[in-house]
Amino acid sequence: MTAPRSTGGNPTRTFARPGRTGGSPLQLSSFVGREREIGEVEHLLEQTRLLTLTGSGGAGKTRLALAAVDRVAYRFADGVAWVWLSGISEGDLVPGAVASAVGAREAPGLSPVESAVECLEDGEFLLVLDNCEHLVEECAALADLLLRSCPGLKLLTTSRELLNVAGEVAWRVPSLSLPDPKSAQDPADLLRFGAVRLFVERAAAAAPGFALDKDNAAAVVDVCERLDGIPLAIELAAARVKVLSVEQVDRRLDDALGLLTEGRRSAVPRHRTLRGALDWSHELLPEQERVLFRRLAVFVDGFGIGMAEKVCAGDGLEEDAVLLLLSRLVDKSLVYVVDRDGEARYRLLAMVRQYAQEKLGYSSEGPGIRRRHAASFVEFAERAEPELLGAGQEAWLDRLESDLGNLRAAMGWALGPAGRDAETGLRLAGALWRFCYLRGHYGQGRGWLEGALALEGPAPAAARAKALTGAGVLALLRCDYERAEERLGEGLTLHRELGDRPGEASALQMLGSVARERGRYARAEAYHEESLALWRGLGDGYEAARSLNYLGFVAWLQEKYARTVELCESSLETFRDLGDAEGVTWALINLGSAALYGGEPDRARTLLEEALSAARRVGYREGVAWSLNQLGAAAHRSGDGPGAGKMLRESLKVHRELGDRWRIASVIEGLATAARVLPERSARLFGAAEALRESLSAPIPPVERADRDDGLAAARAALGEERFEKALAAGRAVGLEEATALAMQEAPAPRSAAPMPHGLSAREVEVLGLVAEGLTNAEVAEKLFLSPRTVGHHLRTIYRKLGVPSRAAAAKAALERGLI
Repeated sequence: MTAPRSTGGNPTRTFARPGRTGGSPLQLSSFVGREREIGEVEHLLEQTRLLTLTGSGGAGKTRLALAAVDRVAYRFADGVAWVWLSGISEGDLVPGAVASAVGAREAPGLSPVESAVECLEDGEFLLVLDNCEHLVEECAALADLLLRSCPGLKLLTTSRELLNVAGEVAWRVPSLSLPDPKSAQDPADLLRFGAVRLFVERAAAAAPGFALDKDNAAAVVDVCERLDGIPLAIELAAARVKVLSVEQVDRRLDDALGLLTEGRRSAVPRHRTLRGALDWSHELLPEQERVLFRRLAVFVDGFGIGMAEKVCAGDGLEEDAVLLLLSRLVDKSLVYVVDRDGEARYRLLAMVRQYAQEKLGYSSEGPGIRRRHAASFVEFAERAEPELLGAGQEAWLDRLESDLGNLRAAMGWALGPAGRDAETGLRLAGALWRFCYLRGHYGQGRGWLEGALALEGPAPAAARAKALTGAGVLALLRCDYERAEERLGEGLTLHRELGDRPGEASALQMLGSVARERGRYARAEAYHEESLALWRGLGDGYEAARSLNYLGFVAWLQEKYARTVELCESSLETFRDLGDAEGVTWALINLGSAALYGGEPDRARTLLEEALSAARRVGYREGVAWSLNQLGAAAHRSGDGPGAGKMLRESLKVHRELGDRWRIASVIEGLATAARVLPERSARLFGAAEALRESLSAPIPPVERADRDDGLAAARAALGEERFEKALAAGRAVGLEEATALAMQEAPAPRSAAPMPHGLSAREVEVLGLVAEGLTNAEVAEKLFLSPRTVGHHLRTIYRKLGVPSRAAAAKAALERGLI
């Protein structure tokens, strides 16, 4: 027979034969943010005969198919037909709808399928079956028959569920592109992202005059991110801008199912509300799939198959059935596979999860599922805890981080009115405190521990002792020294009562750290020595190395550099052997700091850069901040003011996020010293740091006093006594936020100086010249507004760089080499 031919015009809207009744619909609103996706679909249609666009309800499958068909229709000599299946409820009506859409003649004795085959078998045709999910069996059978019978036919289908036909290529329609919500961006830049552009266009249509600006940009980004970039949800949210501000829309998204209603009347009923779209998918599920779907709502930010089996099985759902049921939910676009790196992880989109939570709440299963979820994550955290020491540290930190949402949910249940479970809370919080320390979740971890300790009810004493120690550590890290000593003291007592020697040694270690930060160095050394003896008695080489590191740290703070090197070289070897990145980081920081202040800047930089790399590799934020702090100090001492400022500001940012006020004070002092070209600002920063130290009852460590004193002297000399004291007082009066903001401002770079010979800094040449004139250290210090200790430091560095042993030899070398 003669193949159907296009009658001309746009082939997505014309028909191969007169009288055809189907075709792609005209769209009355703009299509936003899908240029790359259109190109991918276009390419896939060249490569395959059956392409299925999958995705959740409202993902934009139909609109993307329309745009792609418009792009490729010219390639099909005999036309394109569009079959809109959403209005068909009976499977036996599908063949007739297809036959009608392609313009097949009705003939006596021929079924609709046979008529369609007769019409299509010799032509080049694109057939689009839109919204197949409720008729998937019938669509699959028809697609298979047509493709086998009609070699020039290509099929494009949209469905929340795959057809599972031989030769089918599935392509999941992605969410619209989203900006990073943590990155501040210009409104004009944000419009490059499809989700933002769609929201803005639809909001402007609902509320003429609406525009993206710096005041509403953050809320718009948050709305789009919380809605997972799903076009239907974004359009419904944007429509609310007619009566609510964007900020109000954002706040009300906790009840998105109630908020995102009243879509366009022209839309199919299931696309007029978010709930309607989800109801459509849910009603298509068999009962066992519905059970698993609602139980999966207990997971936050993803889960693995093992956890799904552990938590969701039971009460009528067999464990060995979970994988199959989960696979079906993935096929139906209700669950997404989000990570295949080693182990697949699964996730419900935020609005889908909210819907599933409703369903779980309506059932009687909720309390039991949430209890199983909490118990499963207690087991997971306790399995992870010992792995955070040693070579498995990085992998296990990442695993815990990926399940942080679930750990929060488990803790929320244990501490909240639904649980009030002291044992679960203490065990979980106690197992997680080291993770919270390493990844910088100080405030959250401390809140969990204190909340668990406040719960009444039976709980193992060992779990309480561990939680007390953890609470003390995290209080120390937030510089709450009184509370830290109290909690660590309670933990120490309980560990001793239980005969728990490792717990006792851990509490002593951390009591030493509290004493160290408060400037009580003899007491700190005593605690660390006692802890070291216990660890050695227990044969625990790892923890003994940690105690050596702590002792080396105390030695560095007291300017005992040789002692630091002796202790930390030994611990570094142990940590390298064990593959423990945290221990390696701290040993390198201590050794690098000793080298820096001991007059070996090149060695210091090498050690500190390695420390920074090790800390970044495992996401150890305190180690990153400390390494940057000391690298900034090294840059300042070498005369690299801009480099010093950059690294110190990076360090300050991390310390501020961690809430470590002890180090914030030190970094602010470093920035004040580096800001000598702005003496008034420098004095204000010194005043702010001084006030912060006084509020903590934590004096400046001896090792940092010389640089601080030099900076103060330089500011005083530049300003004069009256202006200096006024600026210092102004700095003392500001709060932490204002002080941090001032310190984060970039100082202007000083005028560049000619490079100095033999690697000497400009300051070292100044010192060398005065020494050659015969001045003593005290006289040089007075002349340059330095401390005698700093002059001595400069001289040691000069001797090393020039390869000389004494003042006289340095002066002679300076004259012979033309340095002065």
